[in-house]
Amino acid sequence: EVAQAIKGMHIRKASKYLKDVVAQKQIIPMRRFMGGVGRHAQAKAFNTAGSLGAWPKKSATVVLDLLRNAESNAEVKGLEVDSLVVEYIQVNRAPQMRRRTYRAHGRINPFMCSPCHIEMILTETESIVSKEDDDAPKKKSKKKELAPGPDLDQNKLKTDFLSI
Repeated sequence: EVAQAIKGMHIRKASKYLKDVVAQKQIIPMRRFMGGVGRHAQAKAFNTAGSLGAWPKKSATVVLDLLRNAESNAEVKGLEVDSLVVEYIQVNRAPQMRRRTYRAHGRINPFMCSPCHIEMILTETESIVSKEDDDAPKKKSKKKELAPGPDLDQNKLKTDFLSI
């Protein structure tokens, strides 16, 4: 959910957003994994079903650290940091690590942790988008507009449209 929230954002905006999530000034909208998630007024801004949202502090700090790492990598490579955009981000499950917890009456239960692999691609984009020239010739549309003439019947057009 945190990864999908910052997808398509500029790196500065994404890092500010995640810092606000840790401080509970902004919320992460819960769209997919929303079982047992509470409703909050901050989530109304994201148009989620039922205004569901949360402040996942642990995952937000991990993604924030990855953004800082990617920013320093971009500086070393000579890229312009202010024009970086999170183009692709994906989170996959990693193999679980096993530990054990000791219970009453000599029993032992598994104590598993669920790590993940986070893959992120940042691209450099132009900050100023040039407007299209008005003098450039406009492309003609290939669709011909069908105007009903005296020989064409409206009902026939509808039946031909339905048969396609």
